[in-house]
Amino acid sequence: MTPPPARPHVGTLREKPLHAALKRWYFRDGDRFEVPVDGFVIDLVRGDTLVEIQTTGFSSMARKLGRLLADHQVRLVHPIPVETRILKVDPEGEVLSRRRSPRHGTAIDLFAELVSFPELVDDPNLTIEVVLTREDQVRRHDPDKAWRRKGWVIEERRLVEVADHVVFRSPDDLMTLVPADLPDRFTTADLADHLGCRRRLAQQMAYCLRRLDLVEMVDKRGNAIVYQRAG
Repeated sequence: MTPPPARPHVGTLREKPLHAALKRWYFRDGDRFEVPVDGFVIDLVRGDTLVEIQTTGFSSMARKLGRLLADHQVRLVHPIPVETRILKVDPEGEVLSRRRSPRHGTAIDLFAELVSFPELVDDPNLTIEVVLTREDQVRRHDPDKAWRRKGWVIEERRLVEVADHVVFRSPDDLMTLVPADLPDRFTTADLADHLGCRRRLAQQMAYCLRRLDLVEMVDKRGNAIVYQRAG
């Protein structure tokens, strides 16, 4: 069923296309949009569950989640693009070029955001849903910004389709992302090698798992910390 049009609200007037598209994708009959709860405006309410869609960093969500989880079940929905098409547009919005980004995200990228509040994953009222998407990333040229991209600024992200989704209801669910063939004792270099990811992301993953008592530090190899699964 197509969701009813939401009334204009301070939270929707500046809403980005990806955020709006994910709300429409998530909508089910009976859901309510933009509902005030405990001093916050919630993206979508389904029965007793508050659904918050966070397309950018988690750091801005820490205070809001901490307050809401005390009395409510919260589902935090976060998109990670498995495939991105980069569109460069002129000032009138006409497409100048299209190309595929070489970067392909996975559910592991969740840890880059969880570093903002890893302990909250242990709250039984919190469920995290990673939505794996195919997206268009629209860039517009602004010579005064984004010098690393030669002035091409990311203007917005647009949802093409949802490829899959993964739900994490408890800290133990996060351990399903740890490779089964990882040695009993490992460093973040080992973790990065087995996952095929950047060392920085492996460090963020190890940090989150350690804060949740899922792995523990047991030794050092030179400057590298050695971890093992807790228990």
